[in-house]
Amino acid sequence: MDDIKKTTEDLIKWLKEKVKEAGCKGLVFGLSGGIDSAVVAGLAKKAFSDEALGVIMPCHSNPVDEEHGILVANALGLKTEKTDLSGVFDKLIEEVDDNGDNKLAISNIKPRLRMTTLYYYAQKNNYLVAGTSNKSELTIGYFTKHGDSGIDILPIADFVKEEVRELARYLDIPDIIINKPPSAGLWEDQTDEDEMGFSYKELDGYIRTGKATEEVKKRIEKMNKISEHKRRIAIMFKK
Repeated sequence: MDDIKKTTEDLIKWLKEKVKEAGCKGLVFGLSGGIDSAVVAGLAKKAFSDEALGVIMPCHSNPVDEEHGILVANALGLKTEKTDLSGVFDKLIEEVDDNGDNKLAISNIKPRLRMTTLYYYAQKNNYLVAGTSNKSELTIGYFTKHGDSGIDILPIADFVKEEVRELARYLDIPDIIINKPPSAGLWEDQTDEDEMGFSYKELDGYIRTGKATEEVKKRIEKMNKISEHKRRIAIMFKK
């Protein structure tokens, strides 16, 4: 990034403007223990100080995720809430009588429960919900429709993963958060890169230059095409 200080200042100014335009007081966001949520937390804290709320939402999650979320909150002096969604998730699975034949359909319930939880805190406090998706994820549709994409504002949507790491270092996010393998935490030992089938370095390189191996390029372009519906408003019939 050419001028990270100015970019960060511009981001903070933009957040303040958009929240004010909406008639709100601050921001609420999920605090997952990952780098993207940590960067959004750092920006929100700088923009709103006491009106920035990180919500920790375990749902049969790895306990390390919560530990890392708390680590980020302590490093930033951030206000937090915790809502354990494990019991709600279990009850819903019981009610839909799932037979376990579609792992992703079940896993995507988790981010959708988190979205509902964030909007509770947003309405309660007159906040906007800040999303944590970056440009790399948005390009290939690596997010859950009406889950982590169910938000009001996207502070880091124009930054590829490597730029998010730069922002994290500038915002003094703990190194353990910056260096851990990115994961959506949908199931045990799940990582973004294993699921995507290529590295963030390859994806970021393609986004920035259009260059990649033929195999990776085809995979990225296919994922971008089939996820187009996730990046736009619902299709409407017009008379």
